[in-house]
Amino acid sequence: ENRPATAQYGTLDCRRGWKQIKSQRIAMNTVKFSFKGRSETVTAPESITASALLALARESLQIDDEIVLKLIFKGKTIASSAAADDDEGSKRAFPEGVKMPKGGAKVIVMGTMTSGIATLNSMRSDPLMRGFDEEKLSVSCGYKSGVTSTFWGPKLGSQHPKYKFCRLEECKDASFGTRPTSSTPHAFEARRLLEQLSTDPGVVQVLTSRELVVGCLGEMDPIDDRLMQKKKQEGACLLGYNTNHGLAIHIKLRTDDLSGFRPYNELASTLIHELSHNWVSEHDVLFWTNYGQMRVEYLWKHACLILGGLFVNGKRTASLALIMDMIIFPSDGKDSPSKSKLMDNICQSVINELSGEMAQHHLPVQLVAPAVIGFGKDLMLETQDESIGFGHGQRLGTSSDDENSGLSVRERALAAAEKRAREAKEEK
Repeated sequence: ENRPATAQYGTLDCRRGWKQIKSQRIAMNTVKFSFKGRSETVTAPESITASALLALARESLQIDDEIVLKLIFKGKTIASSAAADDDEGSKRAFPEGVKMPKGGAKVIVMGTMTSGIATLNSMRSDPLMRGFDEEKLSVSCGYKSGVTSTFWGPKLGSQHPKYKFCRLEECKDASFGTRPTSSTPHAFEARRLLEQLSTDPGVVQVLTSRELVVGCLGEMDPIDDRLMQKKKQEGACLLGYNTNHGLAIHIKLRTDDLSGFRPYNELASTLIHELSHNWVSEHDVLFWTNYGQMRVEYLWKHACLILGGLFVNGKRTASLALIMDMIIFPSDGKDSPSKSKLMDNICQSVINELSGEMAQHHLPVQLVAPAVIGFGKDLMLETQDESIGFGHGQRLGTSSDDENSGLSVRERALAAAEKRAREAKEEK
């Protein structure tokens, strides 16, 4: 009568013992390694360490010790030869509680030769390539919303919010060489030069006073530009061109041998030349008058920054723009020149500059010299003295009773130039 009960208790004792035996066994996982089209399936303890799993993968796949391995499971790195000697190597390869697939854990094995890693580490990265952190910084500084530049300092390194170059476009064509090993400047350097031109205080002043908006300021292709090739066939040299009266302006930034960039003062002069084509297409008296007045305004802005005592990285903006010799002459001495003396120097420099350029078009500079000098004097009077560190100034037109007293300097200068052009035509 007691046998069934004894058998029942015996069965229960056996079950308890089996559970104890199973709890003492090591839980095993099926692991499938995949490496370069080959795969091997092995069994590994559930609590296997990262270093042990690396050794198991190397042994099962017969991988040389010279290859650095990395094991990836479910998109995450669970073991790496680089960290095998650290504390990471003693940690569990498969995190505790992770859900294993029914068919076993599929582990991707990635390997790199130690010689390849050494070669890669010895190479120098391209210093002109922006990193991810620099790209984020450029976006936060308004790189995409507006052109900025650190060349002119934090106070001057931006365009006017309304009157500006809407887009900059460097030449990215690799046909003339923009590789890290090539001698010509990289496209990123051309981009920085365009940013420097577009945020030049003198250029910003010219755009603002004339309320100009230019669609694109771009780099002219130094080799494949068709207009440049056409001019060469005619025996001329094309340094820039204006498309559709300000839709786009392209400047030749690089030298003929592509070894560097043209001097900055020449680039700024070419840019102002092309801006003058926004009104006048032909190189006639009206064009040179307008261009000369724009050059005076450009130089005067830098002269005002000199008078105001502004330095950028220990230098005057005129020195950075390579135009100091056009504003301050050696004969001026060590003392700071007066406003009128600076304007006289500027007008004389611009007239000398125009003399050589107009001679190529068989025009005497005497046709535009009076307008340039008159514009300079009016501009000097119009400039607010407090903006350059002086006392109280006089706004142009406040005390004049002539018929054009309500017009700005630019409007009065253009009206005078048009009048002279009409008189010249009548005389002919």
